[in-house]
Amino acid sequence: MRMSGRSQPSLRCRGFAPLVLALALLTAACGGGTSTSSSKASSGASSGSDASRVSASQRAAAAEKQLAKNTLVPLEGKAPTPELPVTVHSSDGREVTVRDASRILPLNGGVAEIVFTLGLGDRVVGRDITATFAEAKKLPQVTRAHDVSAEGVLSLRPTVVLADTDTGPKEAVDQIRDAGVPVVVLDPATRLADVSNRTTRIAEALGVPAAGKALNSRIARELSAARAAVPQGSEPKVAFLYMRGSAAVYLMGGKGSGADSLIEAAGAVDAGVEAGLDKPFTPLTSEALALARPDVILMMDKGLESVGGVDGLVDIPGIRETPAGADRRIVTLEDGVLLSFGPRTPLVIDILVDRIHEG
Repeated sequence: MRMSGRSQPSLRCRGFAPLVLALALLTAACGGGTSTSSSKASSGASSGSDASRVSASQRAAAAEKQLAKNTLVPLEGKAPTPELPVTVHSSDGREVTVRDASRILPLNGGVAEIVFTLGLGDRVVGRDITATFAEAKKLPQVTRAHDVSAEGVLSLRPTVVLADTDTGPKEAVDQIRDAGVPVVVLDPATRLADVSNRTTRIAEALGVPAAGKALNSRIARELSAARAAVPQGSEPKVAFLYMRGSAAVYLMGGKGSGADSLIEAAGAVDAGVEAGLDKPFTPLTSEALALARPDVILMMDKGLESVGGVDGLVDIPGIRETPAGADRRIVTLEDGVLLSFGPRTPLVIDILVDRIHEG
């Protein structure tokens, strides 16, 4: 993830997933007011704030180093042994019995991160296109764009499939289930609170509830530390923009985008929500940008790349007239990480806290 300013006019961008899973993969940008922090520093009243900035910068540097490796940090100790069978509730209204977790197939990148971090990665037999971390790279991919291939899934002989309500097409999921494979469907994760709930449900479905509790405790500690580094007295406005220039898709995040939860956790204000956008995503207009007036713009790497980098972004009508566009304050994160809502989400918050409030 990088921050772009006047002295750094371009960003190196990476890939992004299609609009059908925009809700799961969107990023948000936020901007910080520099005058507040500057006045505090000059008055000598910001010793605590200065200390938090050092802490935030150190945490962000460590987080960026970890994300650059694109690897996961599994729970300490011996990998858990699933205790099966178990019967769990599936978000499609079914009760699903899992008898064997020797061949696990997660159909969502964030879900896959949880499975690997629980210590069950050696049991995973395939991956969804959104599982971009290093441990999953060599696994066979069973999605085309974001559509699941039932034939591809069944060819891997999974003993349990983990999906969410956005997984499709429905006919493919039905075909997998009709072949006798247990399919546990989860609710999409769009809030920080969803991380612990999803971890609990996955651990229970795989017969390792104790490992789920341990992972939730670790994530809670890391999130608490990340949020403790938020500087006081500064609430920059951040707009999350979802863009796919080649497809002429330009959206602003609002309530329920997923980015709004991350922006709030990083001590900022979601500009779209404040402007009254009550849907997860709304077509971007000059009028909406003028009303939102973000200090910082948050995007996914590939989204920025698709519009020609920062130079291309500020040429989009309305962008240059915002404080973020005028100052070229753009924050980006890798597409598969920003809205994964999994074990690496605390690293995302660490980076956003530092970059959003960077003055």
